[in-house]
Amino acid sequence: MTITASRTLDSLDGRIILALDKDPEASALALSRTLGVARNTVHARLARLERSGALRSFSRRLDPAALGYELMAFLSLSISQTRTGSVEDGLAAIPEVIEVHATTGDADLMAKVVARGTADLYRITNQILEIEGIERTSTAISILELMPPRYDGLISRLSKEESRGVDQISGAGRQEP
Repeated sequence: MTITASRTLDSLDGRIILALDKDPEASALALSRTLGVARNTVHARLARLERSGALRSFSRRLDPAALGYELMAFLSLSISQTRTGSVEDGLAAIPEVIEVHATTGDADLMAKVVARGTADLYRITNQILEIEGIERTSTAISILELMPPRYDGLISRLSKEESRGVDQISGAGRQEP
């Protein structure tokens, strides 16, 4: 899910998210005390962040290796342009396909896939090739995650913008909770 253009995060949103990074089990009351804002403000902000899609599902934090999927691979997929809907549906039906992006370049799509090992990856790749509209795949196996997804630097920058008076992008000064 993508965030709508009308909803961007502001510095308070950033401060709330950073506080949750430090203490994921913090209550709205604890966050309000830490941040020096009203509990209802924190509660309303968190609810809005979830509704807007800015906060994604909790399962996205899970390490696939904890589920027994120790192998990660990236599949470049070339597809028939007339079959994009069936390709999306087919990929969504395979649980090991955990992420898909439309891309520029030689491939049309990039799929992030998890597997229990190379034989399992072979099975998954063949399952993907059976999807109507998939013309070709190319696989790159990740041998080591050098840098996991990270957003804390971006959030830290956002949370500091208001104090420097450059919160124009997020619409500072609006009277929302």
